Amino acid sequence: MKHAAGTLAFIARFVILGLAIAFVITLLWPGSGDRLRSRFGVTTTPPARTEPTSAPAGSPLSYADAVAAAEPSVVNIYANKIVTGQAFRMYNDPLLQQLLGGQPTTYQRREQTLGSGVIVNAQGQDYVLTNNHVIAHAADIQVLLYDGRIAKATLVGADEETDLAVLKIDASNLPSIHIADQQPLRAGDVVLAIGNPLGLNQTVTMGIVSAIGRQLNSSSAEDFIQTDAAINLGNSGGALINARGLLVGINTLLIGKAAGAEGIGFAIPVNTAMKVLDQIIATGHVVRGWLGADYAFVPVAANSGLPAAARGAQVTDVYPGSPAALAGLQPHDILLKIGKDDILDPADLRRHEAALEPGSKVTVSGLRNGAPFHSELTVAKRPPMATSTTSDD
Repeated sequence: MKHAAGTLAFIARFVILGLAIAFVITLLWPGSGDRLRSRFGVTTTPPARTEPTSAPAGSPLSYADAVAAAEPSVVNIYANKIVTGQAFRMYNDPLLQQLLGGQPTTYQRREQTLGSGVIVNAQGQDYVLTNNHVIAHAADIQVLLYDGRIAKATLVGADEETDLAVLKIDASNLPSIHIADQQPLRAGDVVLAIGNPLGLNQTVTMGIVSAIGRQLNSSSAEDFIQTDAAINLGNSGGALINARGLLVGINTLLIGKAAGAEGIGFAIPVNTAMKVLDQIIATGHVVRGWLGADYAFVPVAANSGLPAAARGAQVTDVYPGSPAALAGLQPHDILLKIGKDDILDPADLRRHEAALEPGSKVTVSGLRNGAPFHSELTVAKRPPMATSTTSDD
C-alpha cells in the first residue's frame, strides 16, 4: 500500500514538473507549441469568424455619395435689408427733458437675413430657387457658391403663397442639382436636408419623411412634405434630397420649441417648386385659377354605413359675384368631380382649382340634397391671398 502511494506521488511530481517546463518554454518561445503540433501531425481547428451583419438591400451604410452629388448645388444666401425703426430723441437740457420729454424720430439700420438656395436648371438656364421670406424687401442679395465664389443675385420673381423666389446670378459653370423623378415620396423614406443653419456652411442633417400632403393654411393649395430632418434658422430655401442625392423638396419652415414642438419641419415638394419656377421665368409671377368657394370635409354620420373618410368636398361658403356664385353653387353642396377628375378631399380640390387656367370653363359634379347635379363654371384669376404661415426662420 505504501509502495503504491509512493508511486502515485512520484508520477504527480513528474506531471507538475512537466507542466512547469512547458509553461516556461511557451513564455520564452511563443508559437513553439503550434510548431511541435504541426511537426507531429496534430492539427487544430481555428474558431469560426463572425462576419459583421450586412445592411438590408437598398439601405446604404453611408449617405456620403448622395451628399457629394447634391452639396455643390446648394448655396448660401445673404439678403441685406434696410429696416426702419422708431425711437425717442431726448433733449440735452434737463429742463427741456422734464417739460417736453422725448421727441419721436425714425432711424434706419441694416439687417442681414441668412438663408439657403438650390441651383436648378430650367429652360436651358441655371437659376437659384429659394424661399421668398429669405429675400423679401432685400436691398441687395449676395450668394456664396460651394466653391467659394461670391455673386450678386437679381430677383426674377417671387410667389408669396408658396413662399418661393427665383434668383439669377452672373456666374459660369454652375452645378445644377438633379431632380427626382415622378416616383412619389412615402412616409418613412430617408431624406437629407442641406443648408446654412445659423451660418454653419454646408450642414447636412438626416431624417425621414414624416408625412406628405400637409396643409397649414386651410384656404391655400399647400402640399407640404413633413420631415423630422433638423431644419434651423438659415436652412430656409435649402435642398431636401433623397438617399440617391436627388432633389425632392425645398426646405421652407419649421414649428419650433416655442410651440412645444420638436422635429417638425416642412418642405415644398419639388414638383410644385418646378411649376412655380417655370411660371415665374415665363411671366415673372404665378397665376392660379379660382372658383370662388370655400370647402370642408364631407361630414359622415356614424350610423350612415359610409366610410369615415368619404371622398369629395363640401361647399361651406360661396363668394358673391364669384364663378361659383354665378354658376349657382350653394353651401352644403357635395362636390365629387371637377372636369374628369375625382375629388379626393378639400385639399385635392384646391390643387385642381389652382391649376386651372383663368378664362377656361370647367364642369363640377356632385350632390345637392342627395340629388346629382352638374354645373359649368368659367374659371377666374385667383385674387391675392393673405399668407399667415409662421416660421422660425
